[in-house]
Amino acid sequence: MESPATTKDTASRTQRPEGRPGYGQLLRTDGAWSFLLPGFLARQPYAMLTISIVLLVEHTTGSFGLAGAVSATAGIAMALLAPQSGKLADRFGQGAVLVPQVFLHALTIAALITVASTDAPLWSLFVAAVPAGATAPQISPMVRARWAARLQGSPLMTTAAAFESVTDEFTFVVGPVLATALCTGVHPAAGLIAEAAVSLVGGLIFAAQRRTQPASARAGDAPESARSDQARPQSALAVPGARVLVVAVLGIGMVFGGMQVSLTAFTESIGRPGINGLMYGAFAAGNMLAAVAVGAIRWKRGPQTRLLAGYPALVVAAALVAGTAQLDPWVLVLGALGTLTGLCIAPCMITSFTLIETLVPAGARTEAFTWLTGAIALGQATGSTVAGQLADRSGAGAGFLAPFAGTALALVVVLIFRKALHTPHSGLVAARGVGHRTTVTVD
Repeated sequence: MESPATTKDTASRTQRPEGRPGYGQLLRTDGAWSFLLPGFLARQPYAMLTISIVLLVEHTTGSFGLAGAVSATAGIAMALLAPQSGKLADRFGQGAVLVPQVFLHALTIAALITVASTDAPLWSLFVAAVPAGATAPQISPMVRARWAARLQGSPLMTTAAAFESVTDEFTFVVGPVLATALCTGVHPAAGLIAEAAVSLVGGLIFAAQRRTQPASARAGDAPESARSDQARPQSALAVPGARVLVVAVLGIGMVFGGMQVSLTAFTESIGRPGINGLMYGAFAAGNMLAAVAVGAIRWKRGPQTRLLAGYPALVVAAALVAGTAQLDPWVLVLGALGTLTGLCIAPCMITSFTLIETLVPAGARTEAFTWLTGAIALGQATGSTVAGQLADRSGAGAGFLAPFAGTALALVVVLIFRKALHTPHSGLVAARGVGHRTTVTVD
C-alpha cells in the first residue's frame, strides 16, 4: 500500500492525481521530455543496424545469403547480450553502462565496415558482427525504466507502456528508410556510419539526463520492496505461457527479418533498389498505424482471444505476400500486401506484451519483457538468414517464404499450448481508450 507521501509525490509528477490517464497527461509528467527526446534519437539505430549490414555486405560480396547470415550474427549477439546489459544498468546505473557502451559500439562498427570493405576473409565478417551487435545500446528498456521511476505505480504506467510501443513501431518506420536511402544514395557504408554516429551522440545526450535516471542497486537507495524482490529471483520462463509467447514473438521477428532481406532482393531484381526503403517503410507504417488503433479500441474480448484470432490473420497475410511474390507482381501490389502484413503484426505483438504482464509474477516482469524483445531480435536474425539463403538459391521472390514459414510454425505452437495463455487471475486486462486497460470478466 502506498504511503500518503508516495501518493502525493506521484500526483505531483503526473500533474493530475485523478481522471482517465491519457497521452497528454503522461507527457506533462515532470522531467519526461528530458529523456523522451534524446531517447527517441538514440533508439533509431536499433532499426538501422541489421538492414545496414545487409546492404553493405551484399554490395561487397554480391551474396544475399551471406549478407543475411552476417546480419543474423549481429542480431543473435544483440539478443543474447541485451539482458546482461540491462542487469548492469540496474546495478551500476544507466549512465555508467551507456557511456562506455556507445563508444565501444562506434569502434566495433568501424571495424565491421573496414572488414567488409577490404579483401578480408569471409569468416572475419562474422567475427566483426558479434561485437557490433553485442554492444548495441538498449535504449528502449532504459526509457521504460525511467517511466517506471517517475510514475511509481501511477495508473499512467499503462499509458506509458502504450506510448513506448507506438514509439518503437515508429522507429521501424524511420530507421530502415533512412538506412536504405543512405546506403543506396550516398555510399554502401553510409547506413552503418550514421547508425554509429546517432548511437554515440544520442546515447551520450540520453546518459547525461541524470535527474531522471532510476536509482541503481549499487547506490543502496532502492526501495525495500525492490531489494526484497531482488533477493528472491524468479525465472520468467518458468511460466508455461511465457514460453508460448516467446515462440509467438519469435515468429513475428522472422517477419521483420524476412521482409527486410526479401524486399531488398526483390527491388534489386527489378532494377529499382532505391524504392526498397519506401516499400519496407510502407510495411512498417502499417505496423505503426495498427499499434495506434489497438490502443484506441475498447476491446470486449480478453487478450488470449485476441491473440488466437489475430495470429492466424498474420499467417494469412504472410502467405499472400509469399504467394504473390512468386508471380512477378507489380510493385504496388506487393507493397500493398506488405502493408497488410504490417497491419496484422501490431495486434499480435502488443497483445503478447499485454499477456505476459498478466501471466508472469511482478518480480520477473522485467526479465519477461527482455525475453520477448530478445526473441524478436532472434527471430529477425533467423528470418534474414533464411530469406537470404532462399533468395540466393531460388530467386528474389522465394525469400518471402521465410516470414510465412516462421509465423505458421509459431501459430501451431500457440494453438497447441493455448491453455497456457490463460491468466491465473479472475479478471483479464483489456484496452480501454488509448493506452488504457480495465479488468473484464471473460467466460
